Amino acid sequence: MTSIRVRLFAILLAATGAVWLSAVWWIQHSTRAEVEQVLDARLAEAAQMVSSLISDRRIDVTTAGPVARDLPVPAAGADYARQLSCQIWSLDGALLGASASAPSGRLAAEQTGFSDSLVDGEAWRVYTMINEDLGLRVMVGDRLTVRDRLVADVARGLLLPALAILPVLAALIWISVGRGLAPLGRMARALGQRAAEDLGPVAAGPLPREIRPMGAALDGLFARVAAARAREKSFTAFAAHELKTPLAGIKTQAQIAAMAPDEATRRQALARIESGVARTDRMVRQLLELAAVDGAPAGGGEVIDVTRLVSDLAQDMQRLAAGREVRLVLKVAPGLFCRIPDPVLPAVALRNIVENAVLASPAGEEVVIEGVARDARITLSVLDRGPGIPEAERTRVTERFFRGTSAPAGGSGLGLAIAQVAVERLGGRLGFAPRTGGGEAVRIALPCAGPDRESGRTPKGKDAAARA
Repeated sequence: MTSIRVRLFAILLAATGAVWLSAVWWIQHSTRAEVEQVLDARLAEAAQMVSSLISDRRIDVTTAGPVARDLPVPAAGADYARQLSCQIWSLDGALLGASASAPSGRLAAEQTGFSDSLVDGEAWRVYTMINEDLGLRVMVGDRLTVRDRLVADVARGLLLPALAILPVLAALIWISVGRGLAPLGRMARALGQRAAEDLGPVAAGPLPREIRPMGAALDGLFARVAAARAREKSFTAFAAHELKTPLAGIKTQAQIAAMAPDEATRRQALARIESGVARTDRMVRQLLELAAVDGAPAGGGEVIDVTRLVSDLAQDMQRLAAGREVRLVLKVAPGLFCRIPDPVLPAVALRNIVENAVLASPAGEEVVIEGVARDARITLSVLDRGPGIPEAERTRVTERFFRGTSAPAGGSGLGLAIAQVAVERLGGRLGFAPRTGGGEAVRIALPCAGPDRESGRTPKGKDAAARA
């Protein structure tokens, strides 16, 4: 691709040349009009002068005498002195006199005033006037080629300096464009010289107003990359710490089981190993889910059956709920369809919220999952009877690896963080509120369109829940 400097140079040079040529054309056009007007006035003055000289008897022209061949006409400069021609005719058509430069043929017909005629193969501009007192017709004319030469001389006088100054103008444009693009060069050098770990603002000096948005965008990009790297570092550190604890416990219990003096001790150690493996498995699954929702696309998507998705998810969670002696109750309206970017996202978000609700609920209680559609939005609510979220911790419950004072034992602090990221990818909103009578109400509000019936595609629900 051609450089910006070359493109700007070509554009400016072409624009300047076009303006210059337009000016030359306009000057030539206006000059021609002015020259013709001045020369027409000169023709009329010359005709009136000849008529006056004849009337004053300073020129002897008689109808009976010989033809006068040296009639005086006004001079018009060295190059134009002998270009005016004059003829004197009687009203009955006899030639009475002519200037030395006059053609042999008649300059014009019998009409008065200005006219264009062709005499001896040449085009002439002629002014004709009639002297009624003497019965004469005076004709004064000049060749149109002379007029064209005058206009060409004027245009040439303008065009030659323009052509001479064009290289100078091109050099000035090239230098000016280079100086105008100098801030981009400084920015490129500043970016090329910085280290890979340097994510600070671009230090390229003061930037012009047109380039400031680019500098601001780069600074914003570096800031986001720096924040992402900081999150990755903290995420890696937290994940390593959280995985280290259950793995160390599993190793310890395995050693206890190997050295157990009796069957009861061995069984207790094996039970603790199973609990540690389950906790580790849950954390690994949540880490994978978090990576999946972080990289999920935005926009587009496909239509899913939300009612079926909730039903399938509830079946998958029955084993965990039964182990906690908690009942899952569904109150979801039938026929809830939603177009989303990725069908994994709502299943992942809902699974983590329901799992947290089941683990937080006392034995014998219910976890209610509600779903309604209103105003092109679908709202999914998960209601439990657990200890709830303290008011001081509501703004932090979606932070990664944050575990509140009322969080169930064995949690990793990732469930609600995953749900928050997934809902944001869907363009929705995740909300928390105390439940009337005790417990917590977690709501997911998703912007949704109706089912795509014209496409013939089958809404997906079970597949999404299975993928989650």
